[in-house]
Amino acid sequence: MIKTYNPNYKSRVEKFLERQFFMKHIHFSLSEIGEGSTEGWLPLEEVHLQQKGVVHGGVIATLADSTMGFAAYTLLADDQHVVTGELKVSYLNPGIGDRLWVKGWVLKQGKKVNFCESEVYAYNGEERKLIAKASATMITIFPEK
Repeated sequence: MIKTYNPNYKSRVEKFLERQFFMKHIHFSLSEIGEGSTEGWLPLEEVHLQQKGVVHGGVIATLADSTMGFAAYTLLADDQHVVTGELKVSYLNPGIGDRLWVKGWVLKQGKKVNFCESEVYAYNGEERKLIAKASATMITIFPEK
């Protein structure tokens, strides 16, 4: 069972996204923030593509990692933080389209570790294709005593 320890988790995640300068730089925005899950969009630009004209794998990994991290943040108390302990990305199809949609969620909540998953889809007009699945171990950082 997923349970948040912060009733203000939405505003907390929004504040953290504001301070994620790289995510702002690439024009990523969150569209949904729920208990244990987040979703967001990235309008694709030339800067997101690799030499063959498809979305760079690092961009896909960044989106997956960030949405999973934000999903874990929704469950933590105000004095706790999260860092990625492990990240695995499986690339299933080339990222071709005009925008990416990503969803990250907490699969298994723990006191010190949250196991998360993510899916990344490429949209080309109304057509959508799953391009990557990811999993991560998110480590909870507690305040120093």
